[in-house]
Amino acid sequence: MRIRDAEAGDIAGILEIYNDAVLHTTAIWNETVVDAANRAAWLAERRRLGYPVLVAVDDDGRVAGYASFGDWRAWDGYRHTVEHSVYVHRDRRGGGVGKALMLELILRARALGKHVMVAGIEAGNAGSIRLHEGLGFEPAGVMREVGTKFGRWLDLAFLQLRLDGRAGPDGRA
Repeated sequence: MRIRDAEAGDIAGILEIYNDAVLHTTAIWNETVVDAANRAAWLAERRRLGYPVLVAVDDDGRVAGYASFGDWRAWDGYRHTVEHSVYVHRDRRGGGVGKALMLELILRARALGKHVMVAGIEAGNAGSIRLHEGLGFEPAGVMREVGTKFGRWLDLAFLQLRLDGRAGPDGRA
């Protein structure tokens, strides 16, 4: 397996993973599947903003997972903080794909000078929370019943990772 920047040829694999998560998990709180044009537009927008979209590709060229990050909130004061997403193909979960993607994503965020990476995870997703804590993310709070899917309320756990040791946003350590 190798981690690389996503290309247009990866859209079908990304789409399969995304729509599976929409239909069968609480990892994505959308309830409507999307088409390839939607994922292509998403990829183009991430690139336009200068943010990475990474894929984990197996030896057969199949997309085993993907990850990205973007602005956490739209206001200038949050410009040093990003929120990420990482999704793994249902047949590859628990095998290190998510961790490999996250390690590269963290490096990319540091290279862009970001200070904090935020994870928003459905609070019952113990596997994802364990993965993030193993990478150094710390719990930052839980928002109760802020979402819904599959006919039930969902709690949103926030975790965060400080990416550098800057004491202030002007770059001083």
